[in-house]
Amino acid sequence: MVETNEELKIPVGTEEAVKLKPAVVKVYKVEIRELGDKKSKKIVFSVVHKDAPDLIQISAVKFERKGKLERAGTWWNLDSKGLIRKGSALAVLLQNQNCKTPEDLIGKEIPTVEDENGYLVFKAY
Repeated sequence: MVETNEELKIPVGTEEAVKLKPAVVKVYKVEIRELGDKKSKKIVFSVVHKDAPDLIQISAVKFERKGKLERAGTWWNLDSKGLIRKGSALAVLLQNQNCKTPEDLIGKEIPTVEDENGYLVFKAY
């Protein structure tokens, strides 16, 4: 017996997806998520964007390193002392916002830019 799901019968629509423009966003929530088979941890920020009806999630930063702009995810990388690894994208974002911990970013307003794929990322340069 084959089960059918009514949602699987929905066709492709004609409306384009609404693309959010870079703007200053306000951090509403910060959480650590385990991703992939290796359960690597990444910090995911839920933010308020002026043009979005719901919270959006950002987990990457664009920053300058050795004179070039670089994009990297906000991976949870710790050093041998159990502190956020110096020079990581997360550390650069925290330093750029004058914060010590990811939790300190809650309530902060942070500018965003588009990455090479058109996704919004935090601007930390």
